[in-house]
Amino acid sequence: MAKRRKRWLWIVGVIVALLFMLLKIVWCSRNSVPSVSHGTLERFPQFASQYVPTRDVVVWLPEGYQTGDSCDVLYMHDGNMLFDATTTWNRQEWQVDEVMDSLIKAGKIRPCIVVGIYNTKDRIYEYFPAKTWKYIVEDERKDADLKKLTADAYLRFIIKELKPFIDEHYKPLTSREHTFMMGSSMGGLISLYALCEYPRVFGGAACLSTHLSMNHLHNEFNGEPWATGFLNYVEHSIPEANGCPLYMDHGTEGFDADYGKYQELLDSVIRSKGWDEQHYVSRVYQGHGHNETCWAKRLGQPLLFLLGK
Repeated sequence: MAKRRKRWLWIVGVIVALLFMLLKIVWCSRNSVPSVSHGTLERFPQFASQYVPTRDVVVWLPEGYQTGDSCDVLYMHDGNMLFDATTTWNRQEWQVDEVMDSLIKAGKIRPCIVVGIYNTKDRIYEYFPAKTWKYIVEDERKDADLKKLTADAYLRFIIKELKPFIDEHYKPLTSREHTFMMGSSMGGLISLYALCEYPRVFGGAACLSTHLSMNHLHNEFNGEPWATGFLNYVEHSIPEANGCPLYMDHGTEGFDADYGKYQELLDSVIRSKGWDEQHYVSRVYQGHGHNETCWAKRLGQPLLFLLGK
């Protein structure tokens, strides 16, 4: 009798544990779907690509948006960090829907759709400017596995697959002058890289806390040679001066504390190419660190610069 009772208790315990795990999985799954307090967020889970692994894509629409309305389009990296802090790993967000809604309703910026592209485990390699290696001497890149650098494939995914889908599905304004890109940290690198590689597709970019130092990456594409290589890449590849808006900034705390000297060098290169203050700005935010809370605080500035009326 005692053995039978123990057996039933064991079975009940297993069932309870399985139910708990199932409820946890369901809760986490529901909790991973972001929501917004302004506008509408549409989700396209596991967006397929022939160039890169599948990933979720979310699209934020301004309040009252109807298919075919005259809207610009802003492509943003790290899309899982943009809208809802309850679904992010660090419980922080960019507050994109709040800031965009406020500026649009105030008549300060043009109406705009935001396409949030989720990152993956390959984030570093997808966001690392791939052609940087061409500007590094062979001895300093001999141990680097260049096949890992997939930024060119990532950009092809955006341009050949994602943008055509957005253009067809929502029918916004599709020309270069109405298509922009924004990101932070490594996302800042890929945003500037995209502008250099595809100046006929993107009509401007915003790069916040751009990881110009190339430090702390924990891989073979790390440190001073690669930072210098990217600087040289930009010098040879930056689009013709003053043909579009380009915004850059950084803080002074955390990783951002390392960026000052690299940003100053990049500023000198870009300005030497003839870029004026109406088309290129580079700002420093004292006391700002390397996180979504700080990027949210200053998000209005790049939005005004790219989309201001």
